[in-house]
Amino acid sequence: MAVPKRRVSTTRKLKRRTNWKLDKPSFNICSNCGSPRLPHRACVECGTYKNKPAKASK
Repeated sequence: MAVPKRRVSTTRKLKRRTNWKLDKPSFNICSNCGSPRLPHRACVECGTYKNKPAKASK
């Protein structure tokens, strides 16, 4: 099993973790009603996806 020979310094550890950020979610505009919605998901307001009514889940 691989074991590090030396301890990873705090600075090196924090430099590696600088890219652990959250991104803001992107929004699209619904083509049917014009409200903002998440991409690749049915519109919450009017219930359409790709200009067709979305199927209701059970």
